[in-house]
Amino acid sequence: MGLDGWFLWFIVFWVFVLAGLFAIGGYFMFRKFLKVLPKDDGKSMLDWEEYYVNESLHLWGDQAKVMLNELVTPVPDLFRPVAKQKIAGKVAQIALEENASSIENDHLIRGYIQATPKRDHKFLRKKLESMEIDMSPYEHLFR
Repeated sequence: MGLDGWFLWFIVFWVFVLAGLFAIGGYFMFRKFLKVLPKDDGKSMLDWEEYYVNESLHLWGDQAKVMLNELVTPVPDLFRPVAKQKIAGKVAQIALEENASSIENDHLIRGYIQATPKRDHKFLRKKLESMEIDMSPYEHLFR
């Protein structure tokens, strides 16, 4: 019994499917690896996110936490914690750089826009519109 006919094509098909899936998985693992590499200052992007969040814990009120949770609702459940950490890191960075006494809606919206990749700004705008937030003061951040 040799490999011929439909069984051969079945095997060839699965070889290409598996190779494609491994390539996709490798791409995302490599992106995560790049975020962990230290930059010139000795800290990685993830280290800085964690630093800003830890330094700003006292600034986060209940209202800010609720709004952050509301902002990340469009993100699929699997990726939501990562998105929440990235947005919280950017919001905290903005608040700390401005020496804010607490994190306000303005900090959250600016951090949300800046932490979101440009390809997702369409969904971001839709979410802000559904929350009835005026985006005109933030239009410069969308460029």
